[in-house]
Amino acid sequence: MTKKLPTAQSRTAASQKGKAPAADISAKPAIAVKSKPSANPFPIVAIGASAGGLEALEQFLGNVPADSGMAYVVIQHLDPTHKGIMPELLQRATGMTVAQAGNRTRVEPNHVYVIPPNKDLSILHGLLYLLDPVAPRGMRLPIDFFFRTLADDMRNNAVGVILSGMGSDGSLGVRAIKENGGLVLVQEPSSSKFDSMPRHAIETAMADIVDTADQLPLRIIECLGHGNKPRAGTSVKEGLETEAQRSGFDKICILLRERTGHDFSHYKKSTVYRRIERRMAIHQLARIADYVRYLRENKQEVDLLFKELLIGVTSFFRDPAVWEYLQDKALPELLAATPEGTALRAWVAGCSTGEEAYSLAIAFREVLERMQLQGRYSLQIFATDLDPDAIEKARLGIYPANIAADVSEARLRRFFIVENDGYRIGKEIREQVVFAPQNVIMDPPFSKLDILTCRNLLIYLDAELQRKLLPLFHYSLKSGGILMLGNAETIGSNTDQFTTLESKSRLFRRNPSPLSALEVEFPTRHPPFTNLPTMRTTEPTPVNLQSLTEQLVLQKFSPASVLVNAAGDLVFINGRTGKYLEPAMGKANWNIHAMARDGLRQEIIIALPKALRSNKPIVCRDIGIGSGEAVQKVDMTVYPVQEPDALKGMVLIVFTDVAASAATAASAPGKRTTRKHPRVDELELALARAQQDMKTLQEEMQTSQEELKSTNEELQSTNEELQSTNEELTTSKEEMQSMNEELQTVNIELQSKVEELSTTNNDMKNLLNSTDLATVFLDNALHVRRFTRQATRLFKLIPGDVGRPLSDIVNELVYPDLLEEINEVLRTLVFSDREIATHDGRWFQVKIMPYRTLENVIDGVVITFSEISKAKQLEGELRLRGDAH
Repeated sequence: MTKKLPTAQSRTAASQKGKAPAADISAKPAIAVKSKPSANPFPIVAIGASAGGLEALEQFLGNVPADSGMAYVVIQHLDPTHKGIMPELLQRATGMTVAQAGNRTRVEPNHVYVIPPNKDLSILHGLLYLLDPVAPRGMRLPIDFFFRTLADDMRNNAVGVILSGMGSDGSLGVRAIKENGGLVLVQEPSSSKFDSMPRHAIETAMADIVDTADQLPLRIIECLGHGNKPRAGTSVKEGLETEAQRSGFDKICILLRERTGHDFSHYKKSTVYRRIERRMAIHQLARIADYVRYLRENKQEVDLLFKELLIGVTSFFRDPAVWEYLQDKALPELLAATPEGTALRAWVAGCSTGEEAYSLAIAFREVLERMQLQGRYSLQIFATDLDPDAIEKARLGIYPANIAADVSEARLRRFFIVENDGYRIGKEIREQVVFAPQNVIMDPPFSKLDILTCRNLLIYLDAELQRKLLPLFHYSLKSGGILMLGNAETIGSNTDQFTTLESKSRLFRRNPSPLSALEVEFPTRHPPFTNLPTMRTTEPTPVNLQSLTEQLVLQKFSPASVLVNAAGDLVFINGRTGKYLEPAMGKANWNIHAMARDGLRQEIIIALPKALRSNKPIVCRDIGIGSGEAVQKVDMTVYPVQEPDALKGMVLIVFTDVAASAATAASAPGKRTTRKHPRVDELELALARAQQDMKTLQEEMQTSQEELKSTNEELQSTNEELQSTNEELTTSKEEMQSMNEELQTVNIELQSKVEELSTTNNDMKNLLNSTDLATVFLDNALHVRRFTRQATRLFKLIPGDVGRPLSDIVNELVYPDLLEEINEVLRTLVFSDREIATHDGRWFQVKIMPYRTLENVIDGVVITFSEISKAKQLEGELRLRGDAH
């Protein structure tokens, strides 16, 4: 059997000792929004069972109160050729009404409905519907089918229970129930007659509660009847209506951030709060403050809540219409616009356990084969997720047998390998995908992508974060790249960045819009925790008389001025500057050279670079603005700013009006006075200014020539240095080429070794299987290192048991001294050979030998089991004959 899980009593004891329950396996939230939920006010409990399920069903229903207020639907694998008598058998175990489900039967509380033989069962708006099965006998998955329809119809009022049974039916269904916020319970494998179905359900990490069949009804009532749990449709505001509740919610976000490093403050509060409610209900905590205290005392519970919040529900080729459109139109158009020989890049954000990434790789491979473009294009897929455990599962690429419900038989044959009781992704598809942990909110994105899929992640983020991520996706994609979103997600107001390819499928193409990297807010590892409360003070701010006085003086008496950068672009305007500046016609241009009025423009052109070069203020006096009698005299000061550092390199230009002087001068006594025409004075002043400007320009030209001469010498020196550097780079390039050739040689050798190792591994596997011997390899600590398929008939071994102690694995042998015998072999290095019986009457010859490496080092033991039941039977018959004679 699999790992022994604690019973309900041990879990309660663990909680009282301050430890999180070991059997409360965390689940992941929903990611799809489908049909409108049913208006049923009561939960519906779907119970899936198969071999050995009758006893478990009787234990379950026998402990359900007659007035529980819930309805129960039993889905069991039944013989399609026999009349169903399950309702009569179950009626003996419960006081509720038990009936066989009929077409359009309305589900009522405190009733039990049983699926009839040779039918699939579904539910819509609280009515049961019978369907003829389409899958051939032996490949039907009625539990998965009903669990999925129940999840779509009842949402968070759906409850899924997995009891004893063979196979993996139900493991996809529990994902769908968790996806829609429902509750999942699983019978403890050690208490079930056949543990395959419970074990597969637990391995999905979707089970909220694992317990014995007779305890599961009580756990359901405790969770769903919990006072803190609002009914479907209750908004998060109703759940966080008090300041204490909001404070507790924020504290949970802080604890999650401190423990995991991930900030959930930008996730939708409704999503996070529902998951918190579920954990509170499981632990029967009424107040959120109690749960905060429980989290602080039990770090394992923080990890479980983190797992609960992760968005990890997915499946192969989810939403088939999307993949059909992608293969029929989007991918062919992308390939047509891409030169041959190009290696395309794709990013699957939030890949969970890898189904989405592998689906994309399979779809791309099928398009290449259909268009006969094999070898002309390749696709490298980068798949990332926040959950490191999900990434590890994705890297293994092993999935249960019931993925046949989502993957066609042709694809299973073409791209998957049958392994044990499931499927492993084929090598050609696995090599296309690189998996890595990543937080799309906090880690840098991939770039230069041709395809980006982020399906059903945005709906769990708030609007602010969505607005930041969509420009980030635009930056990551190449022009014309494909963006795939979930069926409940849109690009919002980013229509200038993306063009809709197919609205129902949520496929978009990146526009070549002028969005630069400066306009994209890139993720950082330490974003501000903006949603958490900040300390507020109610004390009044003291009045600062100095500050108020300075503001008054600046507003009333300071001259008009502008702050510009070295290129003349306006940075700040102080006071009324309309007399000196005006916007130019045409496209908006906020440069002072374009905005300066006639008379000022020429002075600014000369004074601005002069002030920047000399780092000294330049004063220009009596500048005339306007014409005729409306001429205004202005003094202009161009002041280069040195401090503060934030303004260093900028220039402050100050305009000061000059009061008009007397137009005439008093005549001397007895002398005739002469008067000049005002135009003559103006021309003389202009001439003097022009002469001064010419002199200034000559000085600047001489200075520029000297600077250019010095710069030329520096450039010559730099050119010589660059030539020397170029020679060094050429030498380095040759060394790199030589090193690259060496690396290529080493890589070829390593590839040869890997292929040789793979061939040897295949030969070893086939050799062990062909001998039909049950073989178990242990290390020196007696942990399982490897085992053959035949060994699973004696030991309850699964691939995940590699690395576990052999003492934890339940076996069928009547061999209480097995571990002592193994230790004795390791001590003496003398092999052991015994004939051992099993509990079911079989006999095996058990040989225990030391495991020797090529270096002649003892590194564990090898145990082989050769069945000798027939020989023992013959020996017994011969003994009986001998006794008879």
